[in-house]
Amino acid sequence: MKTNQQNFFWKFLAISQTLVLLYFIFTGFKPDTLNPKFEEITVERINVVEKDGLLKMVISNAERQHPGMIDGKVLFERSRPAGMIFFNEEQDEVGGLIFGGNKEQGSNFALSIDEYKNDQIMQMSHYTNGKGQTSHGIKLWDKDKNFNLPRLLHCLDSLTKLGMSQQKAFVEMEKLNGGPISSVRMFVGKKYNKSTGLFIRDELGNERIRIYVDEKNQPQMEFLDEEGKVLKNLNTEL
Repeated sequence: MKTNQQNFFWKFLAISQTLVLLYFIFTGFKPDTLNPKFEEITVERINVVEKDGLLKMVISNAERQHPGMIDGKVLFERSRPAGMIFFNEEQDEVGGLIFGGNKEQGSNFALSIDEYKNDQIMQMSHYTNGKGQTSHGIKLWDKDKNFNLPRLLHCLDSLTKLGMSQQKAFVEMEKLNGGPISSVRMFVGKKYNKSTGLFIRDELGNERIRIYVDEKNQPQMEFLDEEGKVLKNLNTEL
């Protein structure tokens, strides 16, 4: 009889605990608990996703920063500064905001926008080098349509497997392409030499027009050839 009473007690206890657990499961997750508010939170990385789990943004420190991806595939492991990285619906990286700095290497801040299936085509940035010189402004790139990022990475992987360095592989790819895969076309801002203005380049990346105020506070408007030689300076003709 005593054994039956003990069995009943343990069954009752188990059922009671189960009911209490179910109660907290179904009543504990109220709107307030689904949308908690924090005065302060300390994390190393936050992944912002859609309801279906699609990654849209990563906010991270340098150590845990996302290396970037295209078509949902990670590009390659690499170190990147702390900041935010953005992704589209096809799980391509489409830009980001990064920052960092120290006494030895200087500081950096950059907000970049990537072309579809390609690398950055526009960037607002600020840089300070180890000598304390600063450069900041907006830069535009051209990307060759024949070498989008997936093809570039495929060729780079193939050439490096043949023993080429990345630098030499890029040179070979540009030879194959018959021209630059990526080139800066324009910079508006302040250079390290203190020249401030508009600097326009040709499709090969050579500066061809400069409209700026130099480090001596003198206005300049220069036209250059492909080798960088000044063909005409309107300031000298005034």
